[in-house]
Amino acid sequence: MLWHEIGAQLRHPTGVGGWAIGHFMRLVNARTNRLAVDRLDISSHSTVLELGCGPGHGIALAARRAGTVYGLDQSAAMLRQARRRNRRLVERGRVMLREAHFNALPVESKSIDCALAVNVIYFWRDMMPVAAELRRVLKPGGKLAIYATSRESMRGWKFATSATHRLFDEKDLLDALQAEGFDGCEISVSKVKVARHID
Repeated sequence: MLWHEIGAQLRHPTGVGGWAIGHFMRLVNARTNRLAVDRLDISSHSTVLELGCGPGHGIALAARRAGTVYGLDQSAAMLRQARRRNRRLVERGRVMLREAHFNALPVESKSIDCALAVNVIYFWRDMMPVAAELRRVLKPGGKLAIYATSRESMRGWKFATSATHRLFDEKDLLDALQAEGFDGCEISVSKVKVARHID
């Protein structure tokens, strides 16, 4: 029950447990957020979208380089943490944070230069509408960076069960993106070592 609860909180943080999960996410996603942001070649003219912004660490990193950043999450608890972490940027209108479902993004079509999603693809039970929305909002030539810990690394993690997580390896990720309409010629899947036994 404990491991299932942790998995459920990672999927949709709520209450006191969600508050704790948010602080945990900030620590464990620090390197992966940086890797994703670095891959996007964000400039001062870029409009960036983060799906599953969690406690707002990736938003803060992207905002150092971008003109405007949209952070979306399905968890009100995570958005409260993200607002506190990025309060000044929110007040200046450079960061917009919204509660939203990823299959109906509250963003105009072809308005996003760069998008990132770090450690959230496991929770997209139906990838087709999410992928369709990402294709809709990205500008022609826009970039998307997705980070997912490999199935091999996560296999022994007791909270990452089929009840809450969909696991991937490199081929699964490539096949899933192609199946949802992303051109295989434009997809690059890179394996990176994040920590010992985690890639």
